[in-house]
Amino acid sequence: MKALLSLGLLLLSVTVQAKVCKHCKLVTLLKSHGMDGYRGLNMTNWVCLAQHGSNYNTQITNYNPGDQSTNYGIFQINSRYWCNDDKTLRAVNACGIPCSALLLDDITQAIKCAKTVVKSPEDMKIWVAWRNHCPNRDLTQYIGNCGV
Repeated sequence: MKALLSLGLLLLSVTVQAKVCKHCKLVTLLKSHGMDGYRGLNMTNWVCLAQHGSNYNTQITNYNPGDQSTNYGIFQINSRYWCNDDKTLRAVNACGIPCSALLLDDITQAIKCAKTVVKSPEDMKIWVAWRNHCPNRDLTQYIGNCGV
């Protein structure tokens, strides 16, 4: 009985944790949402960003003390410009969504917002994680063995 109770608590703790999207599943999702080739960007850029920005975690947030904004979700989309978290002063909310939508296991809203972000003059360079880990590198490892 004690073992069953422990197993039940373990299963409960697993179900409430943030979803971590495995990279091949992410590749399939990105492809189905038209991200491969979107604005001339290879899908490997998006997977590289997700790996280095959030480690594929859909529910991660990172607070930026400098401008008092927060980055949300798998793509680490910033509350200063792209979403509304009701905390960031002078937020623009260019994606027209609450930041909480970027934390859902269903990353459809995060993908739509990321498409808006890359339309900015900085394109992918807006993301520090992408700038530090992805440009001018062979990124094929990020989609290797995913069958796409």
